[in-house]
Amino acid sequence: MDKLCTVSEELEKYIVKDAPPTVYYVPDFITEAEEQYLLQQVYRAPKPKWTQLSGRRLQNWGGLPHPKGMLAEKLPDWLFSYTEKISVLGAFAGKSANHVLVNEYKPEEGIMPHEDGPLYHPTVTTISLGSHTLLDFYKPVDQTQPVPQTEEGRYVMSLLLRQRSLLMLQDEMYKSYLHGIQPVTVDTLTERVVNLTAAGGQVGEALTRGTRVSLTIRHVPKTCHANLQLYRK
Repeated sequence: MDKLCTVSEELEKYIVKDAPPTVYYVPDFITEAEEQYLLQQVYRAPKPKWTQLSGRRLQNWGGLPHPKGMLAEKLPDWLFSYTEKISVLGAFAGKSANHVLVNEYKPEEGIMPHEDGPLYHPTVTTISLGSHTLLDFYKPVDQTQPVPQTEEGRYVMSLLLRQRSLLMLQDEMYKSYLHGIQPVTVDTLTERVVNLTAAGGQVGEALTRGTRVSLTIRHVPKTCHANLQLYRK
C-alpha cells in the first residue's frame, strides 16, 4: 500500500506494528517543562476563545475549516513552534500544519466515534497534555447489513496515549476507521491496547484519568484570506 506522505526516518522507528496502516506513537515527544508551558498558554487564552460542548470544551486556532476554504488566521507563537516541530517530520507531505484544535477532557468526558473527514490533509497528529487517555477505534457502520451493528461489535482496538506523547494517524487508520474516547474515570488496559509496550502499560492495569488537554494539529489544504475576499469584486 503506497503511503500518502513520506515521513522522516526518525519517525519510522515509532510505528505501531500491531495496528493497521499507519500509526506512529512517540512517547515523551515534549518535556515536562514544555507540557507545563503549553498548559499555561491554553488556560491563559481569553474566555471567548473557549467553546463549550456537551462532552468537552475546546479552542480553535488557525481558522474554521470549511468546504469553501478556511479563512486562515496566523497561529500564535506558542503553538507555531510545535506545529513546525511536527511538520518537519514530514507529517503533511512537505506542507506546514495550519490548524490546531485544543480539546479539554475532564474525567468522565469523552467523544463519540467519528472521522476527521475530507477538509484536512489525510493525517492527524495529537499531543496529549496533563493526563493519559485511551483512544478507541471502530469500523464504520455497514449500511448494507440488515441487522443493526452495535458500537461494541464494531470495536477494533485501542491506543494508550500518555501525557507528553505524540500520536500520528495516516493511511487506512485515517480513512477507514472511526475513533472516540469513552466517558469514564478509569481505563483498564486489555490485550486490545496495541501499543502497550511503547506506552509503558500492562494488561490488567487500571489508570485513573485526570484532566487531559489535547492539541490536535492538522493541515487544511483549502484556505482563503480576508484581504482577498474584502477587495475582490
